[in-house]
Amino acid sequence: MIIAPRMRGFICLTAHPDGSRQNVKNQIHYVQQQPALDSYKKVLVIGASTGFGLASRITAAFGSGAATIGVFFEKPASPGKTASPGWYNAAAFEEEAAQKGLYAKSINGDAFSDAIKQQTIDLIKQDLGQVDCVVYSLASPVRLHPKTGVLHRSALKPIGKTFTNKTVDFHTGVVSTISIEPATEDDIQNTITVMGGEDWQMWMDALLEAGVLAENAVTVAYSYIGPEVTEAVYRKGTIGRAKDHLEATADVITEQLKSINGKAYISVNKALVTQASSAIPVIPLYISLLYKLMKSKGTHEGCIEQMYRLFSERLVKSGEVPTDTEGRIRIDDWEMDAEIQAEIAKLWEQSDTESLVGFGDLEGYRNDFLNLFGFGYKEVDYDAEANELVDVPSIK
Repeated sequence: MIIAPRMRGFICLTAHPDGSRQNVKNQIHYVQQQPALDSYKKVLVIGASTGFGLASRITAAFGSGAATIGVFFEKPASPGKTASPGWYNAAAFEEEAAQKGLYAKSINGDAFSDAIKQQTIDLIKQDLGQVDCVVYSLASPVRLHPKTGVLHRSALKPIGKTFTNKTVDFHTGVVSTISIEPATEDDIQNTITVMGGEDWQMWMDALLEAGVLAENAVTVAYSYIGPEVTEAVYRKGTIGRAKDHLEATADVITEQLKSINGKAYISVNKALVTQASSAIPVIPLYISLLYKLMKSKGTHEGCIEQMYRLFSERLVKSGEVPTDTEGRIRIDDWEMDAEIQAEIAKLWEQSDTESLVGFGDLEGYRNDFLNLFGFGYKEVDYDAEANELVDVPSIK
């Protein structure tokens, strides 16, 4: 079938298998052009099919030669209907790994569930024995709690008072003002349940109890802080409460891992175009300004550049891991540079539909958004027939 992007708000309803393969190949190529890593060799990535999770898996496998197991919840294709982009990403990753003789297997299902945790443990025992690194990179708006059976939905809301600020429709470039009503206590608690640290801790409890964590194993989960212009709806909003909980959970897990001399880390990453970030008001406007400035300074990074820098410079296997006063790895350091943030604050006040054409990088934003779904790659002929029915080799 000929596959074109079909948009609905901040979601693309289609994905392109050849473009997704190009996405994976481009990330692999980047890692292969960097110095080889002396890093973790048996890596479990929970949330492995897109974004930072996919980039972490690629970095581990093609940077360090690691055996990887990826867990994700993606939709396979059916005749005439494309798979989700993460499914195509996972298929391409496994194909590329096989060509290099790298172990790579995947599990598709609800990572919040006890059943998927047990299936993962069984696979580790069967094939790897133990893992020495666990990456937790889940990004889901809902969670079916495995103990209570309650379905929790997260909310993107401020806390305490109505939030009013600028945002941009990245499809049209129109800058407008948006107001968001404050969260209820239920909104806050549901968001913490979905996006906080409880499931990360459940994973680590299960892995530790099963004996599949190697001596000195580490685990890392990804967070975000961001600037003052977004904090009311992000870091001081419902998502921020969830991130606070996630970060506090790292200390709890570290205490639990003392029996194997293990450690849990939070990596605070840079703002990037993702399906999740595109759904958060004000974030697209902020990212378009950020991209323009960081590209002009030569400090812009995508997911793969961030993750390679994380594993090569910060989450090192031997030696001291540099952290801030809260014990967090700060790979957002280039984004939060004082000069960059001061310039964004100034441009924010001046930004409107007309001026953003010069101030921001909406074209870069749109292209990165299309890339998430396998579109916008010059190497791909989008007018040609594509086979939507792609298998992930290890998933039967």
